[in-house]
Amino acid sequence: MDEAKPDHVNDLGQPIGFPVPGWTPAARPPETPMRGRTCDVVPLGQDHAEDLFKAFSADRENRIWTYLPYGPFDSPSSLRQWIEATCLGEDPLFHAVIDKETGRALGVASFLRIEPATGVIEVGHINFSPALQKTVMTSEAMFLMMARVFDELGYRRYEWKCDALNAASMAAARRLGFVYEGTFRQATMYKGRNRDTAWFSIVDREWPKLRQAFAAWLDPGNFDANGRQRRTLAGFRENG
Repeated sequence: MDEAKPDHVNDLGQPIGFPVPGWTPAARPPETPMRGRTCDVVPLGQDHAEDLFKAFSADRENRIWTYLPYGPFDSPSSLRQWIEATCLGEDPLFHAVIDKETGRALGVASFLRIEPATGVIEVGHINFSPALQKTVMTSEAMFLMMARVFDELGYRRYEWKCDALNAASMAAARRLGFVYEGTFRQATMYKGRNRDTAWFSIVDREWPKLRQAFAAWLDPGNFDANGRQRRTLAGFRENG
């Protein structure tokens, strides 16, 4: 059987990537809030330290810090100092996830490795407290950041990377619609140990269908009186 012919070739008959006509660089993420139904995602500031320390401290075993290169912190002031020293720049651009009901910060996430010229951006430094985990807010926060990247700013590729041993992060990436691309062995070191890094991505041509699935999943009608989902996000992604 003949090998499949490439979709695009140059004048020399060599296979090349598909054209990207009229491309202009994407915009840099603004330092403005992203508003949702159950949560807001806002630029992280030192004023969030008290709420975050309290929320993070609910994890008595400090499991949420295992796969991050920093933390845990022993006081609100040490967390505040870390925010001041590390989190107030443009890349990474850190955000706090705010519970709409209480107004309290319950977690953080950031945009990083921001490359407007090629339309590539990553989400990372994700740390969701126990009060945020496995809630609608978790998924909505990620959706709000995706919508900013693709709809508002015009990026072509959105990346998610994690320690390949972090099963929870690997599962979350897949659930949210990221596609696994492979693992970079011995990619880096942190906390005195090796890290093999798993790579995931969403690209712009996948976003319209994924946006539709998120919108359907986040609809209040998809949840019963006790807040339990009627259909899963994966179900909407696969079956519409």
